[in-house]
Amino acid sequence: MLILICGEEPARVDELRRTLADFDLDWQVEHLPDPAVGGPTGRGQVDALVSSVPRDGAARAALAELREAHPGAVRIVLLEPGQDSDALQLLDRAHRVLRRPMDPLEVVDALESVLELREVLDSPELKQAIGNIESLPAPPRLYLELVRVMRDPDVPMATIAELLGRDPAVVARVLRLCNSAYFSAGREVTDIRAAATRLGLQTLRQVVLASEALVHDEMDEDEREAMQARALRVSQLAGRLLAGPSAELATTAGLLAEVGRLLPDTGGDEAAAGSGADDADGDAAAAADQRHAAAGAYLLGLWGLPDPIVEAVAFQYGPRRTRTGGFWVTGAVHVASALVNGTEVDTEYLRSVGQLDKLPRWQELAERSAA
Repeated sequence: MLILICGEEPARVDELRRTLADFDLDWQVEHLPDPAVGGPTGRGQVDALVSSVPRDGAARAALAELREAHPGAVRIVLLEPGQDSDALQLLDRAHRVLRRPMDPLEVVDALESVLELREVLDSPELKQAIGNIESLPAPPRLYLELVRVMRDPDVPMATIAELLGRDPAVVARVLRLCNSAYFSAGREVTDIRAAATRLGLQTLRQVVLASEALVHDEMDEDEREAMQARALRVSQLAGRLLAGPSAELATTAGLLAEVGRLLPDTGGDEAAAGSGADDADGDAAAAADQRHAAAGAYLLGLWGLPDPIVEAVAFQYGPRRTRTGGFWVTGAVHVASALVNGTEVDTEYLRSVGQLDKLPRWQELAERSAA
């Protein structure tokens, strides 16, 4: 693996090289202090691009060219304190956002985590199962357009209402959800501007995503509403377990945690049925859950959603499989999904990331959201 470090201090780059040697990882590191100036010629295919956020326009353009030249590279962005406002803009283009100055251990964990996710999604069995599906759900285009428009903090409500109005079916579902018991404040909402005011723009965006993504032709209306309401509970709880830009990632990942169950059978259900009802350890049921999670993550990858969301969906039942080195989006989705759905929380995982003491408070939050 060839790792290209852009814009970091030479001492940090040397520290990364020593860390790789200590771990006996045969990864090569090349340093590019200023992307705008360029570096050594003859560089091979870059497998990982680790960069700070340059303020200089020429350096930004050079980094963009590097990304285009190496589209398959793992992209890690380093943010300085106070740059949190940049994180949401960067997460659509980066697999990981880490703190600057660069921590070699965090970089290694991040790279291994992304590579492990790619290995899961590159499974020949999964690809074959997905390939056998005649028609995959379409990407949530209205949601993705809303994400783009809402990057402007001063976007007029009229613009949002006009955008939503392009799809009357989505408007109808948004209003139905807004007037459901979960969101209703006792007064019926009949127009999309009022819905946006009641929900808030962030929640509106999640409701639109639920309305577009969590729809299956074979579901009856009650089943669909129950799934969407459950997804919104997981989404909002997951968002409360993290802070800053990570919270928004968690709300979206939580909302989409069960999207794999909307796909035609991908092989997991047969395994569960063939195991027998008396399987004490629930191995077959767990395998089916993992299959649905992997299939959902694969679909989200096809839709082009940010990698941390894809990873959280893929590893929601096994958060210890991720190598992010702490409690992040995958952990938040795991906890929120387990608490909302009444399944077992991986307490050993929470202990390993130093979060077990927070579980009682999180359980209270989940109970309140169900009230």
